[in-house]
Amino acid sequence: MFGKLREKYQKAIAPIGATLSRGGISPNAMTILSLLAAAASGYAYASREPAYGVLLIVVTGVLDMFDGAIARAENKVTHFGAVFDHVLDRYAEFLIVVGIVYGGYSGWVSGVFSLFGMLMASFTRAKAESVGGLKSCTVGIAERQEKLLLLIAGSILVTVFTEALKLCFNTCWHPIHITVIQRLYYTWTQTGGT
Repeated sequence: MFGKLREKYQKAIAPIGATLSRGGISPNAMTILSLLAAAASGYAYASREPAYGVLLIVVTGVLDMFDGAIARAENKVTHFGAVFDHVLDRYAEFLIVVGIVYGGYSGWVSGVFSLFGMLMASFTRAKAESVGGLKSCTVGIAERQEKLLLLIAGSILVTVFTEALKLCFNTCWHPIHITVIQRLYYTWTQTGGT
């Protein structure tokens, strides 16, 4: 859903990417910084500090946007950079989810379903684009932005409703698995089922 706004926000942050590029920061370094912010977020949730956890989720998302902006500013968008970014994004999601579960904001069963769904949504997209030959398979109701927004909402609301983060987290994995089905169906329609 929010993926449709990608072109607009990429244009909006292009000047920041150019500035960071002139400062000597590489896209891959920014990707690593994003992963470190996610690890800190997971640690904050595990320590039952959701305010810090949510702040660091926002930092993770912002840094993740900037790696691509730097690459585009340098005209160095590479296949490896894209793969590196996607792989570290999955590790970032893993660290945040483990922190939330370890902190007691959700049970392990929901954590496993959530993690597996996140991996399968990404895997389905990757296979649709590589094996299926699709140019893009970013369809679905729960891309990364939607998942993070649910976690952000739950983390903010937990200050007034103690079960808010648990409710948002447990709600999160349903649309993720629906996204997998949507991506499979989209691939089937685009390839004619062959």
